[in-house]
Amino acid sequence: MSKPIKGLLFDKDGTLFDFQATWGVWCAGFIADVSNGDAGMAETLAKAMEYDLENGAFYPSSVMITDSMDGIMDAVHGALPHWDRDALIAYVIETGSNAPQFPVVDLAPLLVRFRANGLRIGLATNDNEAPARAHLSSVNVLDYFDFISGCDSGFGAKPEPGMLLGFSGAMDVEPCEVVMVGDSTHDLKAGRAAGMVTLGVLTGPAVRGDLEAYADMVLENIGEIPEWLGLE
Repeated sequence: MSKPIKGLLFDKDGTLFDFQATWGVWCAGFIADVSNGDAGMAETLAKAMEYDLENGAFYPSSVMITDSMDGIMDAVHGALPHWDRDALIAYVIETGSNAPQFPVVDLAPLLVRFRANGLRIGLATNDNEAPARAHLSSVNVLDYFDFISGCDSGFGAKPEPGMLLGFSGAMDVEPCEVVMVGDSTHDLKAGRAAGMVTLGVLTGPAVRGDLEAYADMVLENIGEIPEWLGLE
């Protein structure tokens, strides 16, 4: 790192929150609700979302992992053509906003430590902004974030760098003074495109080999960041 780090920009699902524990459970409930006992419809929807019904987990290539809300809705609506698309989006956002979140570490003390060291903190997620805010609020950490962007916030979606550059601009720091922290290659490709330091974490579906090609460093989880940065 050629310059001191002044900001940390986090992905949400798989980085701050355990992906399978949160969205695997939500997806099982969602499929059960909308299929309403129709086993064929449940199988069709699970296939579209690349979700393993038997084991209650997403396949690594699932649109739920790799895409933004628009891409997710393309897949889901394709399997549920009898639904009005807008009504389906509203239902997904409503139920997703209320999905219980499982932080990968105790977030509040960690975020307090970052702020005590003068770091600005942001969130860049391919989820929509309103559910992202609801998820942070549900674990009482929303107020620690200086910047929150979802795929509908006007900056685009990852792996494009718009959200990331939006953060550096809003915080008045150079992109090279920011660490983009994420669990997917989308996060890290966006970080590279923005000119940021890239940090991969192993709390999402991706394995170390997936991340190393795009990461300046790969850690087990965000709890290791203070030691990595040498924070007080």
